[in-house]
Amino acid sequence: MTAQELSEELEVSVRTIYRDVESLSGAGVPVYADRGPAGGYQLLDGYRTRLTGLTVDEAETLFLSGVPGPVAELGLGAVLTAAELKLRASLPPELGARAGRIRERFHLDAPGWFRRDEQTPHLSALAGAVWDESLVQARYLRWKAPREVTRTLAPLGVVLKAGRWYLVAAPADDLSRPLTYRVSNVLGVDVLDQPFARPGGFDLAEFWQAWAKRYEESVYVDEATVRITAEALARMPHIFPPAMSRGAVANAGPPGDDGWVRTTVPIESVRHGLMELLKLGADVEVLGPPELRDRFAETIRGMSRLYRQEDAT
Repeated sequence: MTAQELSEELEVSVRTIYRDVESLSGAGVPVYADRGPAGGYQLLDGYRTRLTGLTVDEAETLFLSGVPGPVAELGLGAVLTAAELKLRASLPPELGARAGRIRERFHLDAPGWFRRDEQTPHLSALAGAVWDESLVQARYLRWKAPREVTRTLAPLGVVLKAGRWYLVAAPADDLSRPLTYRVSNVLGVDVLDQPFARPGGFDLAEFWQAWAKRYEESVYVDEATVRITAEALARMPHIFPPAMSRGAVANAGPPGDDGWVRTTVPIESVRHGLMELLKLGADVEVLGPPELRDRFAETIRGMSRLYRQEDAT
């Protein structure tokens, strides 16, 4: 077929045909052109697109992307297993064997250390409602009174963050105002026979990134000024929340002759700052705010009395 015939058949411009044929050729599709009055574009006889067109890297990536734990929590474990079996059967033997070795050699364990898996018995129902675009009535346990509330929500997506599942949903009467709910705090879910229309232009990844940034900024509303040893500053990323260690490193001045550094550390509150900074023991001195320094002094005096009393006995 000529470029003109293709453009009329596909209802696009001739220029688009030229561009798309070039793209197809670059992607490995055997399209070629015969020049002259009777010429035109032609596809190599007998050519068919096949799954075996996957490259080695593409096949390996597909097997690596399974993440069995989270998929099973969503209620899709059997579906994932069936899909992998079909994919493996469709690959050439040498490619299937190499791709299968990915699962044997790489394992993703999403939760952080020393955290138990959260119980999320309603995750599968919520994920189904997200997919079907159905309203849900959810009982939810929140941190402020009244603790237990019931909400009618339009579920827009679920997110796995550091081993914890979150539901992004909007009130049924205001879909322009999505909120975030921790799935482990959902006490009960009724999927309603009421569909809803997703808000136009809503992007789950963009929403989550913006929400997470606002959340971190809203949590660390205070700061502590400290003197800290260079060694302790280097140790902070391993024992402190990321926002605290990042802030401490970014705000650090040059080390003095004694090897100590002055910096500012983001904290949630005086109580939170006390609990976190005590991890550094004698490698940190709190300079401010005065209330936090006083709490440190009081805590250290109490510990000193306690241990002197034990030594005396």
